[in-house]
Amino acid sequence: MLPLYKTALLKGLFLFIFAGCCTRAFSQVPAPAADTLKGDSSRVHIPVERLESQFDFTDLVRDIFHIRRDSAKKPSGIIIVPNIASNPSIGSQIGIKAVAGRKLGNDPNTLLSVGATSASITTKGIIYFYISHNIYTPGNKWNFQGSLVAAKTVTPDYGLGIGIDPAGSATDKQLANPDRKPRGLHAQFYNFREKVYKEVVPHLFLGAGVSFDIRRKLTETDTSGNTPYDIYSDRHGFHRDHYMANGLLFNVQYTTRDNQNRAYKGMYIDAGFRLNQTWMASTRNALQFTTDVRKYVSLSHRNPEHVVAFWNWGSYLIAGNVPYLELPGTGKDPSFRSGRGYTVGYFKGTQYNYSEIEYRFPILRNKFLSGVAFFHVQTANDASGTKLFQVWQPGGGAGLRVLFNKLTRTNLCLDYAWGKFGARGFFLGLNEAF
Repeated sequence: MLPLYKTALLKGLFLFIFAGCCTRAFSQVPAPAADTLKGDSSRVHIPVERLESQFDFTDLVRDIFHIRRDSAKKPSGIIIVPNIASNPSIGSQIGIKAVAGRKLGNDPNTLLSVGATSASITTKGIIYFYISHNIYTPGNKWNFQGSLVAAKTVTPDYGLGIGIDPAGSATDKQLANPDRKPRGLHAQFYNFREKVYKEVVPHLFLGAGVSFDIRRKLTETDTSGNTPYDIYSDRHGFHRDHYMANGLLFNVQYTTRDNQNRAYKGMYIDAGFRLNQTWMASTRNALQFTTDVRKYVSLSHRNPEHVVAFWNWGSYLIAGNVPYLELPGTGKDPSFRSGRGYTVGYFKGTQYNYSEIEYRFPILRNKFLSGVAFFHVQTANDASGTKLFQVWQPGGGAGLRVLFNKLTRTNLCLDYAWGKFGARGFFLGLNEAF
């Protein structure tokens, strides 16, 4: 049992966490953590974690409500939390989210399998449901990654490109929207994605799969003249009120991360092609190449939570045409967590690249609280001659971490971030951004 003053302090923190969840959260739609890894690729040896010395949210609840611990009961890898947020794009949101993690089989080298689901509704009529999984069979022989989304959405739109005033025609200026005037696009959105990976040598996986992205009943809140969405759709042969982007996925993945929720060491590399095909009912054919590179370096043997993490994500259109709302851009990575400080799709183009560095550090000895500081840059092309890597837009911020589940290293993430054009906000999420 904790001393009275510590219990009072933790109760105050408990109230702060859930009060914070009700503040303005200018957040991308959170998704489960990306893929995981095993092995030791870092020069810093990470000692075995002593979970009994760590204090997580479950321990906090037990101490506050005086719940006795059952020493014979195995700790649970399931987390259920409220999904509460509010911002001008979505209104006020209420919902529930669950995340689960466990290792399958008895092989100690088998990677952690995770699953997540969320359901929410907002005062602006947005309804969002998803379920996802990332499963490793015993011995990592197979890896299954997939998701299912059904939603009634409002997507903020800030135009094409990287936020500069083009030298082209008046139409090109409308498309680029250099003033970053926000518009809203309403739609029904459905997504199904499934990839199957086979480990061919230790840490190296080959994968293939399918992805179906369907938007119906597309309407815009701003109907005065042509909008960036209208201009782009008309130029590239897409219907304004509906489209489908359905294709095949082929990927190569190399991973040595020690934990997919919060890595202390290792790296993760995924590169692949997406082929949208009209014979799969896609509105247009397209060929895209995507890369995802992440590296984690622990700075301390005594406190391995001191980590410098690097991330680069890029997507490049090689041939064909991609629908406007499916273009790569801010927050369009698989976990929807890039570009904190900006809303989803704030910058976008047919060619897009994103880089981030983050320093992660412990605050309390029992691991309950930790912190991060991060900085990122992003670049994209536009329709007026601006090339990829020609213009960069920065962003950054800092955040607090609350250990929600020590068994799976799951954190509640509370970040404040800012960027150019007055973009800023408070971001909430489960698990690290990358």
